[in-house]
Amino acid sequence: MPKQYFFLMIAVICETIGTSALEASQQMSRIIPAIIVVIAYVISFYFLSLTLKYMPVGIVYALWSGLGIVLIAIAGWVIFGQTLDFPAILGLGMILGGVLVINLFSNSATH
Repeated sequence: MPKQYFFLMIAVICETIGTSALEASQQMSRIIPAIIVVIAYVISFYFLSLTLKYMPVGIVYALWSGLGIVLIAIAGWVIFGQTLDFPAILGLGMILGGVLVINLFSNSATH
């Protein structure tokens, strides 16, 4: 795996952890989840910035946000018991399709 994708995956995973902790922090009123939010987002943005050395910002942001949306929706469903109806699942599938199209067919994914 090229290092830019490794950096991007770390950024996406940390962003998902941070967003999950944000939900668990109950509007930043619980200290441990609030600390996790800050640490996870700092790590996420650091690795996102490393990814930008190798890929254009628009592509990086599309991949980061798209994968983050899908992962946080899954985390919300598994961890917090939030429901996903058919239109939500369809939309998430379309986001994943867009991520695949960018990675498999676009020459814009690298500088």
